[in-house]
Amino acid sequence: MPDFAAMPITFEGVRERVPAGHTLSERLLEPLILLDRNGDRLSASLGGMRMIRGQKNELRAPTDDHAWVVDGTVLRPLPKDAPKLFRIMLGDVDPKDLPFSVAIRLLRTVDERMSTAASTSVLIAGRDAADQETNPVAPSGLRADLFPYQARGVQWMWDTVGRTGGVILADEMGLGKTIQIIALLLMDMPDQSSPALIVCPTSLIANWVREIERFGPSLETNVHRGSHRTGVSSGLQRSRVVITTYDTMVNDISIFSGLEWSWVICDEAQAIKNPSSNRRQAIVTIPRKRSIPMTGTPVENTLLDLWSLTDFAIPGLLGTQSEFEAEFPDSVEAGQRLGGLTDPIILKRRVADVASDLPERIDIDIPLELDDRLIDHYREVRDTTLAKYPVAGALVATLQLQLLCAHPWLRQNSDAEEEADIIPASSMPLVTPKMERIAALLREAFANGRKVIVFALFNRIGDLLKEVCADMPGVHWGAINGSTPQEDRQPIVDIFSENVGAACLVLNPKAAGAGLNITAATVVIHFTPVWNPAVEAQASARAHRRGQTQPVTVYRLFYKDTVEEIMIERSAWKSDLANETVPVSTRDADDLKRALSILPVKT
Repeated sequence: MPDFAAMPITFEGVRERVPAGHTLSERLLEPLILLDRNGDRLSASLGGMRMIRGQKNELRAPTDDHAWVVDGTVLRPLPKDAPKLFRIMLGDVDPKDLPFSVAIRLLRTVDERMSTAASTSVLIAGRDAADQETNPVAPSGLRADLFPYQARGVQWMWDTVGRTGGVILADEMGLGKTIQIIALLLMDMPDQSSPALIVCPTSLIANWVREIERFGPSLETNVHRGSHRTGVSSGLQRSRVVITTYDTMVNDISIFSGLEWSWVICDEAQAIKNPSSNRRQAIVTIPRKRSIPMTGTPVENTLLDLWSLTDFAIPGLLGTQSEFEAEFPDSVEAGQRLGGLTDPIILKRRVADVASDLPERIDIDIPLELDDRLIDHYREVRDTTLAKYPVAGALVATLQLQLLCAHPWLRQNSDAEEEADIIPASSMPLVTPKMERIAALLREAFANGRKVIVFALFNRIGDLLKEVCADMPGVHWGAINGSTPQEDRQPIVDIFSENVGAACLVLNPKAAGAGLNITAATVVIHFTPVWNPAVEAQASARAHRRGQTQPVTVYRLFYKDTVEEIMIERSAWKSDLANETVPVSTRDADDLKRALSILPVKT
């Protein structure tokens, strides 16, 4: 084999030294930048493209200085200035260690003089690349055993962020995005001088604190919100992780921008999809080494959603907003081309993709916090009810507090505890923290075409849910409660099950907690806790039962430091005690005492 790299770099020089068995072609080839991956590095090489019966045949030059390529036994010329143009298009970067952003810029560049082509290894989708991780690292300090797909995802994010500076974590709901982020932070523990920043909706603050304390306690946290806010940037450098809300971040942007963060993580990142929103404009000004937006729905409305997330993760990757909109109009073709460029930095896996790694049922508790208005209302309801009913006050008060936690607009109208009217109050919002959280869960489930069962003890919750979710089109809604005739219940389930696409069935656990088979649903949300764990278990079994072929994700929403937290705790230990010979009562005096003694505290 001749040493082609040692031969003359110009085609004229080659004419005098044609190797034995080789011939020259006079046809000039189109010059090409060839992108490839070598281990963890991207590289660029000079080459040329030859069309053979409509198929592109990419050929590499002996070196980036040679103006010709080898095609079997034929040497084919490139334009004389191809090596010079190659260097101009790459700029000052090392072609053997090409930044990902430069690779994408070259692929996006339309230049008649030289185009760019990438091997499949360069644009491999995050999901496929994660599947190929063969030796994922178990982070030190993580108090949990990751599922195999989670361990591969953490390793992929670690490797990819090291090359790009950012990724988009878009795993479907229920797959554990939070614990993967915790594991990732533990792989390179932030220090107090440059902590990690987690920005999330108010309704997720309690969940982040709880999950970090549970799975990564060495990641000391500081919640920057309300009265716990600092007035200077140095006040944020007191822990390894700072957790704040989007609105607080906007209000205190001068403080957050006063230091460089090791990570900025955006949970429910649809909050920054609108480029003109205050949240989006503020958060991109925060200095950061690495960025990860988290969302199960990277594109909800237009391709601009994806630009906004990508530009936060890797600033400038897809050009300016105006450049992007001109290059990628909202069309199927543009979407496919855009996906080819962004798939390598997006980790998006569905439950069905990793079902073999998962248990049949995934249980997720989501703690929430009442806002300050609801805290005042909660305390007032407790005190007023206990004063009004000195004998039966405990029972009445716990029910009134359950109503409030379900929604402050609910008012009991009969002795049946599930019956309640909706009485709107201008002093109380429609979208409470619990409504905000369930709406986010439903939005993501609907975007993925999944069917959801919502269990709510109070019958009018379904009406409130539909009002909150009015901007989610194409969803089938159904409901079964105590007033639904027995003969109508199975037809309602059948319509829900046979509906093509997203659907939600709101059930009262007492009325529909037994006898129905609803295996079309793969997401179960307990909107209101119940005192009897057997009722909850029977309700969840409507979806998680024989005939179910996919993992079922079961969520329980509850407010911290309220009667609901006592109900959740009680359900856990009573479930361990309960069996056929040890019946579990609805509630007991100790439960009532604890439920009325615990009180939420304002931030």
